[in-house]
Amino acid sequence: MSTLVAPHVHLWTRNEYHQMAELGWFARQRVELIEGQVIDMSPMGSEHATAVALTAKAVEHVFGTGYFVRWQMPFGVGELSEPEPDVAVIAGDIRDYAAEHPTSAVLIVEVADTSLVYDRTEKGSLYAKAGVTDYWVLNLVDRQLEVYRHAIPASEAPYGFKYANSTVLTVEEHVAPLGLRHASIAIVDLLP
Repeated sequence: MSTLVAPHVHLWTRNEYHQMAELGWFARQRVELIEGQVIDMSPMGSEHATAVALTAKAVEHVFGTGYFVRWQMPFGVGELSEPEPDVAVIAGDIRDYAAEHPTSAVLIVEVADTSLVYDRTEKGSLYAKAGVTDYWVLNLVDRQLEVYRHAIPASEAPYGFKYANSTVLTVEEHVAPLGLRHASIAIVDLLP
């Protein structure tokens, strides 16, 4: 008599993910490593690309010296995740990360149209787990900015963390990144 054993899902590490990429497994594909799973990302439309560029330009303008802005580049979250946020504001100098991707950010922004629910839930939980204190979802569907702050443990969240505070800002309003209360970014300036 044989014993039934449930199949085991292999969770890829960031190192294994990099090795697969070097071997060409993801050639001409947009993928991210999220908690050990390689996730296919949707192709980027022109409205999405425009919003990423506008957002990067706006946050770069208010942060200034001591920070730099990355567009759709890897962000290390533990051993099993390497998302590529649309916009990430990183403390320090670009050359500080020549040997390793950043693992902390003062602000992450995801531009969302087809990925709206995913960015709110999965990505939100992942960034909260990583300790990102200021997470924004630029919602292209409803033409608004969703601001998420104050990461807390939450067993019901996909990765055990979520944001306790959320605010929705309309196209007529402004936002200030955490720690830059004097700064003001018009939501309309982020939207195509």
